Amino acid sequence: MKELIRENLENPEVLEKLYREDSENFTNEFNLVYPEISDNLVARAWYERLNYFSAASTGSQRKELMLVILGSVIAAFIAKLPEIISVDPEFFYTRNIGFIVFPILTAYFAWKNNLTASLKIFFVAVTLACALFINLAFAEASSQTLILSCIHIPLLLWTILGIAYSGGVNTGKDRRISFLRYNGDLVVMTTVILLAGAIFALVSLRLFMLIDWDVSKFYTEYLIICGLAALPNVANYVLQNNNQVVSKVSPVIARIFSPIVLVTVFIYLLAMISKGKDPFMDRDFLIVFNLLLIGVMAIILFSVAEASRTSKGKSEKAILFMLSLVTVAVNCIALSAILFRINEWGITPNRAAVLGGNVLFLANLVFITFHLWKSFKKGAGIETVSISIARFLPVYSLWAVIVAFIFPIIFGFK
Repeated sequence: MKELIRENLENPEVLEKLYREDSENFTNEFNLVYPEISDNLVARAWYERLNYFSAASTGSQRKELMLVILGSVIAAFIAKLPEIISVDPEFFYTRNIGFIVFPILTAYFAWKNNLTASLKIFFVAVTLACALFINLAFAEASSQTLILSCIHIPLLLWTILGIAYSGGVNTGKDRRISFLRYNGDLVVMTTVILLAGAIFALVSLRLFMLIDWDVSKFYTEYLIICGLAALPNVANYVLQNNNQVVSKVSPVIARIFSPIVLVTVFIYLLAMISKGKDPFMDRDFLIVFNLLLIGVMAIILFSVAEASRTSKGKSEKAILFMLSLVTVAVNCIALSAILFRINEWGITPNRAAVLGGNVLFLANLVFITFHLWKSFKKGAGIETVSISIARFLPVYSLWAVIVAFIFPIIFGFK
């Protein structure tokens, strides 16, 4: 994006097209490159356009801040519901943890993007349907289908958040990639605020202990729980209003962690072979193996999404290609193990869900690996890799719906 801005300062049609395709990314990239092009009259005009704050925008910021405060209070209230209505915390949080985070963020972006009333009603209807289903449909507290629904309903709520962030259902692939970048940036900002909050809590607790005033119970029951519930909402607000800071940090994190994860996974596979670990017979090891697969997949998606924000050198493309190649090997092992277990002991809800998830991962990884190889070999940009990821996101969302709602019916809520 930076190079396109530099090259087209005298081409207003291209600049306008770039802005309309992804105004948020264009604004962030333009502000980053502006010090280099500030002598250009067109650049100065665009800078004033993108960074102009009127009385109306100030009023909008006040409304935004009030919405964030209200959302944080609602999130804290939901987090405290088990205590308020005397419900078992384990029962409540396992089923409803996603409702503390995603609906609040969805409401924020629905307001910010001025979405249509019909789309807002759709969001509310889906959220209520998910809440009623997960809390009322299951008779057994430890059924496999309940656990699967508890895992996949947050993924569905995450999809709804993605639609709100993107401004609607029929949005381009650039908005989907922007949403993936947003998730990475949100994790970074949330972690930073969490660490700062943890330091503050430890210091303040120590200070109160020095005057023999025990506030640990208050901190645990109110400040920590309510703070954790409100944290994503607050981090999102900071991110939306100070994205330039995080946009510089996230690519660096992706650049650092990609080779580290590659080496770690490679060593892990060698250690697994030398230790004789068998994911075919060891169920717990297979679970950890699949968690490893999901984690590495997340790193690849995050790294590729960040790569579309900045230019990638050949060595970085090579690292991503090797990481995806190793992950394909991990996926094939996991897929073989679950097929073996199904053949030996039959189909269960968990095995069916893991099988379907592994097949989707493998298909997505093959596409990613193929496009990474083309990008590395031909020295082209990484945009085609981003597109292959963006096209697959709706498939994951559909699978989440199937596992969360169809599996319990097929397997009799067992």
